[in-house]
Amino acid sequence: MADPQSYRPSNLPNDPGVYRFFDDTDKVIYVGKAKNIKNRLNSYFGSNLPTKTRRMVHTAVRVDWTLVKTEVEALQLEFTWIKQYNPDFNVQFKDDKSYPYLAIDVKSKFPRLFISRAKKIPGIKYFGPYSHAWALRSTYETLMKIYPVRTCSDANFKTAQRTKRQCLMGDIGKCAAPCVEWVTEDEHKKLATDLVNFLEKSPEDIATRIEEEMQTAADNEEFEKAARLRDQLNAINKAFESTDRFLNEKIDADVLAIHEDITHASLSQFNIQAGRITGSRSWIIDRANILEDESIISAMLGKIYSETTPPAEIMVDQLPPDSAELSQWLSEKRGKTVVLTQPQRGEKVEIVEMVKRNAHQALIQYLSKRANDAAVSGNALTQIAEQLELAELPLRIECFDISNIQGTNMVASMVVFEDGQPKKSDYRRFSINDDAGFDDTRAIHHVITRRFKRYLAEKDIDGAQADLDGAQKPRFAYPPQLVIVDGGKGQVNAAARAFTELGITDVALVGLAKRLEEVYLPNTSEPIIFPRHGEALYLFQRIRDEAHRFAITFHRSKRSKMMLESLLDEVPGLGEVRRKSLLEVFGSVTAIRKATVSELAAVPGIGEKMAESIDIILRSNSSSDKYDMQTGEILDA
Repeated sequence: MADPQSYRPSNLPNDPGVYRFFDDTDKVIYVGKAKNIKNRLNSYFGSNLPTKTRRMVHTAVRVDWTLVKTEVEALQLEFTWIKQYNPDFNVQFKDDKSYPYLAIDVKSKFPRLFISRAKKIPGIKYFGPYSHAWALRSTYETLMKIYPVRTCSDANFKTAQRTKRQCLMGDIGKCAAPCVEWVTEDEHKKLATDLVNFLEKSPEDIATRIEEEMQTAADNEEFEKAARLRDQLNAINKAFESTDRFLNEKIDADVLAIHEDITHASLSQFNIQAGRITGSRSWIIDRANILEDESIISAMLGKIYSETTPPAEIMVDQLPPDSAELSQWLSEKRGKTVVLTQPQRGEKVEIVEMVKRNAHQALIQYLSKRANDAAVSGNALTQIAEQLELAELPLRIECFDISNIQGTNMVASMVVFEDGQPKKSDYRRFSINDDAGFDDTRAIHHVITRRFKRYLAEKDIDGAQADLDGAQKPRFAYPPQLVIVDGGKGQVNAAARAFTELGITDVALVGLAKRLEEVYLPNTSEPIIFPRHGEALYLFQRIRDEAHRFAITFHRSKRSKMMLESLLDEVPGLGEVRRKSLLEVFGSVTAIRKATVSELAAVPGIGEKMAESIDIILRSNSSSDKYDMQTGEILDA
């Protein structure tokens, strides 16, 4: 890697401009803009640089810059170069496939409706983008019935004019067939205008006009025309129901929101016209190389509106630092004022939150698919081995977590990941005796001791002989390459004592603290800080969160069972067999309490007198109302 001081520029200007960093292959790896080139570039050659900025500066071997007159010109040039060079350390957008639009050639003599993924062309009205092609196809088919504007190519249209024979679309009522003069040029243009108005504005006005025309046709005894208008009206109402407006009809805006995770971020865009969502789209951003001061929103605005005309209003969930320059640049692109806002109250805030939730869902779907990617898991395991200086990849990782409420109902969980994927068949749960006075650290020592005593007892069992005997080799006989305990120095040192007492030295051990996601090694005071946006930390968190979920589930189950048993124990004469019969029939104390005396008496072994006793005890026990019998959760009084 290059020494940044070897290419540090001198005699830098104080003017606004755009700069580029190049690597040793002369590839542009980063593009940035600055109000003051001198101050901005000098900041890259200081001593205390953030991690990814330092990596970028050491990867580069030279930097150049271009001066411009204004900050807006700098913004424009930055967007142009980012698009041209696609630099590694600028924001990268994944899964940015070409989305389809609904297009209408309004400038044509006979306007045409079609679906397009191509670059936008002047004179053509575009609606969308549609994130799902099937949704667009359904809309397209409905619109052809409502507004039978021609959809054929120019060549097919001219052929029909020459042969005086309409195509199949005309025969089935999905085209007004201007090619054979079923409608005049003006009538066909009116259909196209109505279609544009339907997509841009309220369908209610069009529905009212068609209803009036239908009534007029019926009054004039033009029943065929009235029937066609009736069918058109029904199709409009159906389309309107499927895209029903639930927002203020005065809202015409694009809405962008971000959801960020450790390794990735997701950005979603909604297009809203006349209070209806006409299109949506999401992008995934890999945060591995994004510099710490990079704005995802700024990069997104540049990417979206470099080639498209922005709307009058753009709502975002967070304003970028250069929002004033962006607003000016967007206004110049539009030719009218564009307002870039972060809503603070009312309906617009709810819209932004809705888009943010969609961004979150897009990220969940992407990460779920990605989590099953063997290449990604392998990369994470390699990073873990490098960070912890392990002799081999941790192909089997076990994680332990403790769950309790003020030291009571204490339980522990053990989850297992093999090759970076959960192996649920090897999960284990541990009940811990509350009377022994365990705290978290003593509980970790206790559970690690129990698990690895089993390992020492079972590791020498011959797997081949077990197979011959019709049994499998015990699962505790397989040792992990890495053990993770949920907690900091106290927990990891307690686990280390358990390993020492058992004489186990070939298993790596770490603790993952929740507060700052620090990784602790045994008997060390300073933690290891994994790269914040790295695959290794993301896998560690997945494993820790899974252990926490598994422990909480067991803990709730245990609390619920204890409360259930304690309540039924208060019923005189109700023994173990009768309690079991009640639970088999009703399933929970809540269901037993709701049952009538006759329903209780119908349970085998429960007579009428016992049913009355159960009913009195459970109904009079007000303390039980403070608990959720399904989860054991303490409820508000």
